[in-house]
Amino acid sequence: MGFLGGFEWLIIILILIFVFGARKIPEMARGIGRGIFEFQKAVKTGKKELDEDENEDEDDDRDDDNQEKR
Repeated sequence: MGFLGGFEWLIIILILIFVFGARKIPEMARGIGRGIFEFQKAVKTGKKELDEDENEDEDDDRDDDNQEKR
């Protein structure tokens, strides 16, 4: 078991063309590409929100510490 070689990819592509037809494959590839793009966008947005929440929590903790020292 390992990586797929050139011959294996050729067989997979031929099976895809046989099953789906040459006209459907570009549509499927676009759909997959859009899905990947949306997923990456959601991950990026999620990370940004988490970072913002962390920064807000740290600011709140600092404010609390400053008020306790007074």
